[in-house]
Amino acid sequence: MAATADLIRIVSRSSPMALAQVERVRAELAALRPEIRTEVVPVTTSGDRWTGDLAALGGKGAFTKEVDAALLAGEADLAVHCLKDVPADRPLPAGTVFAAYLERDDIRDALVHPGGLTLDQLPAGTRVGTSSVRRIAQLAASHPHLKCVPIRGNANSRLAKLDAGVIDALLLAVSGLERIGRSDRIAQVLPPEVMCPPIGAGILALQCRADDATTIAAVSGLGHGDTWREATAERMFLHVLQGHCNSPIAGYAKAEPDGRLSLRGRVFTPDGKRVLDAHEWAGALDPEDLGTATALALKRQGAGALIAGIPH
Repeated sequence: MAATADLIRIVSRSSPMALAQVERVRAELAALRPEIRTEVVPVTTSGDRWTGDLAALGGKGAFTKEVDAALLAGEADLAVHCLKDVPADRPLPAGTVFAAYLERDDIRDALVHPGGLTLDQLPAGTRVGTSSVRRIAQLAASHPHLKCVPIRGNANSRLAKLDAGVIDALLLAVSGLERIGRSDRIAQVLPPEVMCPPIGAGILALQCRADDATTIAAVSGLGHGDTWREATAERMFLHVLQGHCNSPIAGYAKAEPDGRLSLRGRVFTPDGKRVLDAHEWAGALDPEDLGTATALALKRQGAGALIAGIPH
């Protein structure tokens, strides 16, 4: 069933944060195209149900598989994704496209600590809740005296575990906390130089069936040009590196007002003892070419062998 001219069905994970993201899309679409009605089709993904290591489910795709299936089956017309959760080492499911990237939110990570301490103030042995290999590697490199404790679940459940004393501190995305109205819990915002963000951080992507011209036309106006350039560069960077779910890879592109685009990319060993870093600039260079160039700069430093040597 294709979208009608006046109704778009939006499929999304059923977590509070995912639904908050959908509400942003609904609000922006209502402002742009007030004649279009929207309804939400919530799904629970295997990643939401699973409490163990995501690698056992195939990594980040565990958060998108059921959403993709609902879209392709015609049960919904539009999917809203956190771009960081959409695998970039393989193409989008056949028959689907990204119709727009919304204007990017904050890319940074936040430290949540009940006493308001900063990362540098945390005493040795502090239990920091995170299951992100990217965060674990960077903490191991910069703050090896801290202890990372695996933690899964949506942001609200992680905050509840912190409040229950299961962990002493927590690392979460600034944008995620803002979306669920919990930015008051932030003790410190970590700059990218301290905690390099994941590829696609802070970006909401709108996915449609490739043959659904009606929905694509309706939502493409929500797209943000600079965010598209940044996302395109970042996803090509990750695609060329062919990182897997246990690969600590981080990076972010930044579009400048004068049209230049830069991309900082980093690859770590899981223990943080080896860090590869590349920072490339482009003027009129295609964003995909910038992503490729940055990945190749890291490969020349040995990133391919480093990634291949990490069990997954």
